[in-house]
Amino acid sequence: MNSFSPNMLKTFASCPQKYYFKYILKISMPQKSSLYEKGKKVHALANYYLRGDNIDKFEKTLNSEELQIWQTLKNNEFFKKTYVASEYNLSCKTGDYWIGGRLDALMKNENNYYILDYKTGSTPKNPEYDFQTMVYLLCASKMYGNNLKFVYIDLKNNQNCVIDFTPEKEREYNKKIIEICDKITQAQFPEEIKHSKMCEYCEYQKICIC
Repeated sequence: MNSFSPNMLKTFASCPQKYYFKYILKISMPQKSSLYEKGKKVHALANYYLRGDNIDKFEKTLNSEELQIWQTLKNNEFFKKTYVASEYNLSCKTGDYWIGGRLDALMKNENNYYILDYKTGSTPKNPEYDFQTMVYLLCASKMYGNNLKFVYIDLKNNQNCVIDFTPEKEREYNKKIIEICDKITQAQFPEEIKHSKMCEYCEYQKICIC
């Protein structure tokens, strides 16, 4: 039984050649840790804070930029809602495929559940149909019903992007997920895979025959 994460689906959609290196051959390439360090700190701190842990010592390790981002998140209206879970793994089946991932946080009020995703960098260009949005909403709906909203919290610009989950979107998301999963499972690696030529920031460019 095939199982797919949002990152796997995004990778195949952007460059099947990269998918082949990363998920078929399982080649792991080093990346600059500095690109992700800020996000890792904020996500870890948010998890401890939401669980009710004492974070005083952790806050003192933040530099001025990280502290400003953290304060922005703490003051966010959705981050202040009632806590359900954080760093939460969930999965579900759609068609013949299992999909899933890990949520930054799940919050609620009297009417809705809110899937939160913190972004210290850029938010998706098309957030309503980003694979992360679609996979997380479909999976969460199996456990919490359709009273769901996905919230991208843009910590750089202090903005929220709120996406409502509707029956129409549920049908649309299922269709799109099944379509790309079919493409992946039916692809003849490596003979028929295509290269996207989007190489500038790809960690595999040194071993890729572009």
